[in-house]
Order: sequence, then structure tokens, then C-alpha cells
Amino acid sequence: MPMLFTKPRSAVRAIALARGISITGGAAAFAALNLQVEALTGSVFWLAASLFLTFGVAGLVGPLAGLLGDRYDRQRIMIYSDLVAGAFFLIMAFVDSPSWLLFFAFWSAVGEAPMISASGGAIPNLVQNEDDIPWANSMLQIGWTTGIMLGPAIGGVLFDIIGPKPIFIANAVSFLLSAALVAMVRGDFKDRDRGEAEEEHRGMRAGLVFLWRDRALRFMTFAWIVVVLGMGIALTADIPLAELFDPSGAGGYYGFMIAAWGGGSVLGSILGRKLTKASEGNVLVWGMVVVGLALASVGISPIFLGVLAGILISGFADALTMVAEAGIMQRRAPDVVRSRVIAASHAVISLAFAASFVIAPFSIQWLGPKVAYILCGVACLGGVCFLLPVRRILHRALAQDASSTSAPGEGTELEVEPAANEDAAEEPRAAV
Repeated sequence: MPMLFTKPRSAVRAIALARGISITGGAAAFAALNLQVEALTGSVFWLAASLFLTFGVAGLVGPLAGLLGDRYDRQRIMIYSDLVAGAFFLIMAFVDSPSWLLFFAFWSAVGEAPMISASGGAIPNLVQNEDDIPWANSMLQIGWTTGIMLGPAIGGVLFDIIGPKPIFIANAVSFLLSAALVAMVRGDFKDRDRGEAEEEHRGMRAGLVFLWRDRALRFMTFAWIVVVLGMGIALTADIPLAELFDPSGAGGYYGFMIAAWGGGSVLGSILGRKLTKASEGNVLVWGMVVVGLALASVGISPIFLGVLAGILISGFADALTMVAEAGIMQRRAPDVVRSRVIAASHAVISLAFAASFVIAPFSIQWLGPKVAYILCGVACLGGVCFLLPVRRILHRALAQDASSTSAPGEGTELEVEPAANEDAAEEPRAAV
């Protein structure tokens, strides 16, 4: 009989491990994909297309992915998502042209999208205790960032040794292992007693409606739009920046740059376990300030060690902001619409990513990769302007909760605007 994960914390650890395994394989494969596309074409435009069709895909399929996570069993959605993504990466091992590589990479990203919203939506149900939400999000973030740290370094180094095809096959196996781990979890992945809430939040656009009406989530989304417009340019600039320091072979340098981000992110994710509901707003703001300053320093560093230091610090601070953001979103969105809210946020942000990948090649050719990183830092600092109102809203809600003498469940209303039409979601309630 296979081992089963039945206790809440064991279940979260299993999900985190599954994500870590699949992200490690995926990050190695995407690093190999980008290096292979660059090697075959020698064009930054093809590289931008690769990023657009992989990182930017959530904007196209996010609403559908979120609906799947809210309507069907989230555990099954996570399993099927891993299997579909792995199958397309296996096919990529048998094609050679850049156009076909990007075609199947796009569909692997489509297959992987439901995993993100389903796993994020399930966390409050699995932990069963609101105080454990930061810990659980930290564990998921550790799994994700460990994969980001190890995967690109593995992919970058192995690319120069064995080429991309064995890396694609190994990634397909990693998705299979991830699906097997998720299948061993026993727990609540969604609220079984939803009552009339199903009717209140119907359709794919319910998540976007909820996201827009909740002022904190709306401002937080605006902030990420500004931030990722800069991040996309910086991501496209990674390989050109590595080539400035090592013109003979950028694979290793490129892998170490992403590994530095992942290493900082692991440390930030570990510290994220100490977050509380009261500290999330402050961490959101100050973490993004540090991200912006650190990324700007990458663009002015004359040595590669300084580049790695700036990337590591930015990854550390970014991980803290991601843990804080996940907790805020999970608390403010009720279970019946939570996956769609998460998916809607990812979709909007991914569309901004896609836009950044369109303008990135022109920006890099005109300004160079170092200036691209400086622009990214400035964009992150610009995003702080939208995060300040989020912190104010959260602090006001905490003060109202502390002073309320009402019965449980009252006095915790979130700051929202009236519905614009009868299809809009009703005023949100505290999630957990």
C-alpha cells in the first residue's frame, strides 16, 4: 500500500515537494529551451518569443485554469496538469526546429497553468488553521524557489555537455513524480459545503470581478503589472548580460544568475514562515523596495560577482513579498472563487509579462542589458506606489478587527466597492 500523507502539515509538505520536483525539472528545461533557441537563431527576438509563449501563457488560459480549480476536485486537477505538461515536454525531446520547440513549449505551459491556481486555492483548506497559512505558503514558496535555484544551474551546465533533449526527458519524468506525490495526499482540497456561494460566483470572469472589487487586491495587481513590465525586460536581458561577462559561452553564467535568484528566494521563503497576518502589509511594501534597489544595482555593477549579489538579494526580498501576497489573497477570497481569483491575478500579470516581452528586444538592442536591469529596478520602485494603499487597507482592517466587539464573523468585512451589475460577486467575506 503506498504511503499516504494525511496530516495537514504533511499534506502541505508533500504538495511543496511535488512543486519543487516539477519546478526543478521545468526550470532546467526552460533554461535549456532558451539556450537552444538562442543557439539555433542567434536572435533576441526569438528569445523574447520563447519567453512570451511560456511565461506569458497564463494570461491566455488563466481564467479557464481557475474555473477548473474551483469547479472540480483540486487534487485531480493538479495531477492531470502535471501529466499533460510532462507529456508535451517529452515530445519536445524529439523535435529540432525552433518553431516546433516553441509550439510544444507553449502547450506544456498551458497544461501546467491549472496547477498554480489549484494548489494556491487549496492551501487554506489543507491547513485548517488560519495561523498556518503563512507557514504553508512559505513551504510552497520554498519548493518553487528551490527548483528555480537548482533547475537553471543544472540546465545551463548540462546544456553545454549533453544538449537539450535529455533535459527535456528528465523534466517529463519530474512531472510524473510530482503527480504521484500529489496523488498520495489525503485531505480537503476545497470546501465541500458551499451552499448558495456557488450561485454567487458563477462563470470564468467571477475571479476577475472579485479581484477588481476588492480594493486591496486591485491595487496589489496594479503593482505587479508595473513590476513585471520591468521584470520581463530583465529576464530577456539575462543571456545578453551573461555574454558581456563571458562571450565564449554564456550557459554557465546564465545558469548561475538564475541560481542566485533562486538561492536568495529559498532564504526569503524560509523567513516567510515567520510572517503573520499583521506583518504581511509591511513586508509587501518594504520587500518590493529592496527588490527594486537590488535589481538596479545589477545594472551598475562592473563585476559579475556584484551582479550575482544584486540578484540574490532581490530574490530574497521577492520571495518574502510573494509569501505575503499569497496569504493576503487567500484570506480575502472565499473558497468558492479562490482559484479563479488567483488565476485572474496571474492572468493579468502574465499579460503584462507578455507585453514586456514584446518591447524587451527593442529596449535591449537600444539600451543594452545593463540599462534594462536599471529600468527593472525603477519599475519595482514604481510598484511600491500601489502597494502603499494595500498596506493602509490591511492595517485599517486589522484595527477594525481588534476593536470589534461583534460576534464571530462580523466586523471583518473587506474594503470593497458596490457591484456594478447583478453578475458581479457579492461583497467578499473573510476567507478562513
